[in-house]
Order: sequence, then C-alpha cells, then structure tokens
Amino acid sequence: MTFPGNGVRYLRLAQRILARGRLPALLLAVARKGEGGARFARLRGDLSLLQGLCAAWWRGEYRAIGSQALIAVVAALVYFVMPLDMAPDWLLGVGLLDDLAVLAWVLRTWEGELDAYRAWREAQSPEALKQVEALPVP
Repeated sequence: MTFPGNGVRYLRLAQRILARGRLPALLLAVARKGEGGARFARLRGDLSLLQGLCAAWWRGEYRAIGSQALIAVVAALVYFVMPLDMAPDWLLGVGLLDDLAVLAWVLRTWEGELDAYRAWREAQSPEALKQVEALPVP
C-alpha cells in the first residue's frame, strides 16, 4: 500500500490513533471540518461513508474490514483534518485539492472493502444504522 504524499507519517499516526483509542476524537474533528459549507459539499457523501465505517468499527458493530484498509481510511481522515499538509488548507482553491486526492485514493484503492461496508449498511435498519454510525458524544 502506497499512501499518497508523505504517507508513512499519516499511516503511523493512524496506527497510533487506533492503538490509543483516539478514533472518536478524530471522527469529531472530521465532522467539524466537514461542516465547512459549500466547499465540502462534494465530499460529504464520501466523508459520511468513511466516518460511518470508522464509527461502526469503533463500536464493534462492523469488523469485516482488513487492518490495512482501516489504517488507510483513518490515515486519510487524519490527512483531511490536518491544516498543514502537502498544500495547506488556507491556500484557497489549492488547499483542499490534496485532501480530495487522498480521499479519492482511499476510495479507489479500498473500493472492495468499502463496497462490502455499503452492502452491510444497506442490510441494517435505518434506526440501527443511525445508532451504529452516530458520532461519539464529546
């Protein structure tokens, strides 16, 4: 697995986040940044999918994902929330392109794993899914 950009750094951060139980804090940070108005409108569906997957995994409801795929998803979410990455977020127009590229890479590279999660989601009742994918309470 070759994560885009300075990927090794983000993969290590993702491993630490998972090992130290910091996934809920990351999910809340992603939600806060993802609420950034129209500039994230195209990302909302993809972010929602990745957040839901991580929340379901964190709650122990969905564990049918490989460890490398989970680490890559978490690393992409870490990359998304980091303001200073390859193209800092404050650079209008350019600052979010690298975030989009990393998210697109994860969605494309781990398409099979994400399709399996989508199928699992569709088999859940709306009420159950709402609980499983709910963001942690801060």
